[in-house]
Amino acid sequence: MSGEGVSFLGEPLPFSEYIELPNWRHRHVGIEAYREFWRRSVENHEDFWASVAREIEWFSPWEKVLEKGEHPHVYRWFVGGKINISYLCLDKHVRGWRKNKLALIWEGEPVDGKGEPREVRKFTYYELWREINKIAYMLKELGIKRGDKVALYMPMIPELPMMLLALARLGAIFTVIFSGFSAENLAIRINDLGASLLVTADGFYRRGRLINLKEVADKALESTPSIERVIVVKRAGNEVRMKQGRDLWLHEELAKTPAAAYVEPERMNSDDILYVLYTSGTTGKPKGIIHDHGGYAVLLNATMKWIFDIRDDDIYFCVADIGWVTGHSYIVFGPMIAGATLVMYEGSLDYPEPDRWWAMIERYGVSVFYTTPTAVRMLMRFGEEPVKKHNLSTLRIIHSVGEPINPSAWRWLYEVVGDSRCPVGSTWWMTETGGIMISHAPGLMLVPLKPGTNGMPLPGVDADVVDENGEPVKPGERGLLVIKKPWPGMPAPPTGMWGEPERYRQVYFEKIKDRGFFFSGDYAVKDGDGYIWVAGRADEVLKVAGHRIGTYELESALVSHKAVAEAAVAGVPDEVKGEVPIAYVVLKEGYKPGPEIAEELKRWVKESFGPIAVPSNVFFVSKLPKTRSGKIMRRLVKAVAVGKPLGDVTTLEDEAAVEEVRQAYEEFTKALRGQKT
Repeated sequence: MSGEGVSFLGEPLPFSEYIELPNWRHRHVGIEAYREFWRRSVENHEDFWASVAREIEWFSPWEKVLEKGEHPHVYRWFVGGKINISYLCLDKHVRGWRKNKLALIWEGEPVDGKGEPREVRKFTYYELWREINKIAYMLKELGIKRGDKVALYMPMIPELPMMLLALARLGAIFTVIFSGFSAENLAIRINDLGASLLVTADGFYRRGRLINLKEVADKALESTPSIERVIVVKRAGNEVRMKQGRDLWLHEELAKTPAAAYVEPERMNSDDILYVLYTSGTTGKPKGIIHDHGGYAVLLNATMKWIFDIRDDDIYFCVADIGWVTGHSYIVFGPMIAGATLVMYEGSLDYPEPDRWWAMIERYGVSVFYTTPTAVRMLMRFGEEPVKKHNLSTLRIIHSVGEPINPSAWRWLYEVVGDSRCPVGSTWWMTETGGIMISHAPGLMLVPLKPGTNGMPLPGVDADVVDENGEPVKPGERGLLVIKKPWPGMPAPPTGMWGEPERYRQVYFEKIKDRGFFFSGDYAVKDGDGYIWVAGRADEVLKVAGHRIGTYELESALVSHKAVAEAAVAGVPDEVKGEVPIAYVVLKEGYKPGPEIAEELKRWVKESFGPIAVPSNVFFVSKLPKTRSGKIMRRLVKAVAVGKPLGDVTTLEDEAAVEEVRQAYEEFTKALRGQKT
């Protein structure tokens, strides 16, 4: 079946277009050869992953590859094995020839119009190892031990990955909260985890402005009774309030530690918890996804080789924020397990000029580049000149992550950035998978490229596109993207989701009953060659610029405003961000709709939730479409906004509500068209 009728951001999917790179350095194979290798890997599932696990160093070997946990669909990988991911990232290299290899290049935000970095810090593996041991020693002196829970609310500075590796070394459980989140979101996550320690910073720089992070943290700390201590990193030097007996400066505490401080890495069980990362859900509070030391490390080590083909002379640059899972897996743990030299930066991709990334690639000789479709679509608007003014000849592999990449954005990456010589892929995975599941794998076997596809499932990953009964759909037809068998790096014991084993089962395994398939929440299409094309969310989670935002959370933020009685949020397509939220709001009596209150609500969302969640438009209605049981029918709100059929409305309480939503949106689009003419 052809790609006609199946599209992304209005572009047809080119199922039958093939691009080969005959000069690729190794392992360029045909589609059938890869599919046969993949088939054998999933048929001999446990043996395959056992062979992959032997490629990393264990303190002691596992006794069993895989066994069921105490809760449904929660599995233990490499049972009985002893390991520590901090050891794999640091000690392994320090004891070998990579001791004095450059590990991290960090660039601060530029402060002038010339694009020159404000500050550059570089660390070898040995220098990082020393710093991280000092931090671990300090944390230990403060009483942090194996199993303790720590929250981190930090900007993109070197101390963030250092903290993660120090906490992993001690066997503490940590959660990272994105530095763009509000005080309320920070408090929710701290309280759910029950963290006793918060690590934050005084401030950081973003688009030339100083952001007072400690001020936001202090507001959250008013409602976080479990926090006993706060460690503050001095990044910006702005004045902050320090609460006596609770708040400590990192540099002052480190000054007390011995110069040769060393902390032996805890010998963790393979399935011991490494971290909990919160991701948005369709209803209720954010979901705390658990990842372990062992299975997670195995998956990251494999994908760094297969996807990024990491070599010892590579300079690797992932543009994500460590507040999201991509930063955990492919800025901190994955690259450092692989012994890579990685680039990390503070600030925005287009400040002070839209060539920030291209200047960094040229400046440091980046060879492996991991970016996002949203950013690519935004940078395309500036044309080719900002790219062409820089020498990007060091690039050899480019991948994207965060949401589907439309074919035209893929071609721009391939032709303009990669000069039609680099493999360009669109990786698919999510917070819950821990690492990449579907992708081109140029470090393993490079099959022909297709503009916009995610590629084929990785070896050992039994991913498929199925119908509601779990049966494979025909090639070219849209279905549900599932993973049929457990994989290393999946949500870990004891409960998969922090404290909520039943919710974990319901969210990920109830969609297709009695099959044991993990449902990703995405729609997808599989073409006749076996390539998978992810087509977007099947649930009510928005994906804005690669960030997952629950409609429930956004609606809750709006309703918490004194003027709002009810709110419904939907996502509409956006050529840059992939999707943006719009909001329909019912005001309380005494408040009149208008542009002033619409702007006030946008500011409210920005302050109460974070800037990434601000609705592009706020529409005022007198009623929202609801079921007779009172549940808002968000799919109808979205259908109106994107011009799709309403579908079944038999449970609708009042059809007039849908008409009012439609009218509000149509009036806006008419006004917009009038402005353009």
